[in-house]
Order: sequence, then structure tokens, then C-alpha cells
Amino acid sequence: MAIQLPDLPYAKDALEPHISAKTLEFHHGKHHKAYVDNGNKLIAGTELENQDLESIIRKVAGDASKAGIFNNVAQVWNHTFYWNCMKPNGGGPPTGAVAQKIIADFGSYEKFVEEFKNAGATQFGSGWAWLVLNNGKLQVTKTANADTPIAHGVKPILVVDVWEHAYYLDYQNRRPDYLATFVEKLIHWDFVNSCLA
Repeated sequence: MAIQLPDLPYAKDALEPHISAKTLEFHHGKHHKAYVDNGNKLIAGTELENQDLESIIRKVAGDASKAGIFNNVAQVWNHTFYWNCMKPNGGGPPTGAVAQKIIADFGSYEKFVEEFKNAGATQFGSGWAWLVLNNGKLQVTKTANADTPIAHGVKPILVVDVWEHAYYLDYQNRRPDYLATFVEKLIHWDFVNSCLA
């Protein structure tokens, strides 16, 4: 199969109490797996079958006749990226190159946090809040549903999932609380630095 479901980069209970094992069981084991299974079915027997996720996303983005492929394959990519953006005992102010870059491009870490949490809180319905590198400058952006910066030629370096299945079992309708916890307790800044490099 061309598209694989990657293992989580930590144990299912490793992010507790911030994200429960039950949430990861459903989110990774059911939602992410369904995107992998559907994506494989949709590309089977086509010229996309043996291509990597980013190539498929770029090829089908904006083609209404291939929306099903885009939605599933982009969701596989987005989720895999999201898992890697978190770690146990993460969060708080960044270290490394991204720390200086955030201050240079946002003015302060606090300003970045405000913009990032606001993007996640104001994304209507399902979607994602991103920190991206666009023409050498860090920006906060958001995308709806399966959309991803990859489809727009922009480099993602951090993401938070704001689909309800990412947080509802743990936070119910309190999306801002989930976003605050993500920033304060979960961001894997070493991974973010590796994406910036």
C-alpha cells in the first residue's frame, strides 16, 4: 500500500492528562486510519499510487474531480505532522533558532501565542491552525477541513488540529482551553526547529 498509517511517536497515554489515551485511540486509530484506508482505495490503480503524500497533494490540489483524493491524502499528511508537533512535557517558550525567528517576525513570543491561539479559536468549523514559513517570514495561518499549506507552496513548521475529534472527549466545547494547553504543555519545539532548518 502506498499510504501507511504511521505509529504515534509516543505511547497512547504519554500526553495525559492533556490529551487522553482514549482521544488518541479514536483520533489516530480510527480517524487517521480511515483517511489512510480511503486514500489508498482512491489512488489504487492510478498514476498516484506509488507517489509520496506531498506529491499527491500538490498534483490534485484545486482539481474538483479529485477532491476525495485531496481530502483523504491531505488529512493523512496533516495528522502525521500534528502528532510530531507534540511531545510529553512539551510546550512553553521555544528554544533554538525558532525562538529568535518568532521574536524577529512577531515581535515577541507572547504575540505569536496570541495570534496562534486566536487562529485556532476563530477557525469556523473543522480545520487547522498553523505556523508557516512563507517567503522567509514566519506567519500564523489557518485552513479549513483538509486544506494544508503544502497545497499552497508554503512550508508548515507547526500545527494544531481544531477538528472536534481532536479535543472533544477531553475538553468538550472548550476549544480555547485545548489551544492554551497545546501551547503551554505539548508543543515539541525540537521538531519545530527541525522543520525550520
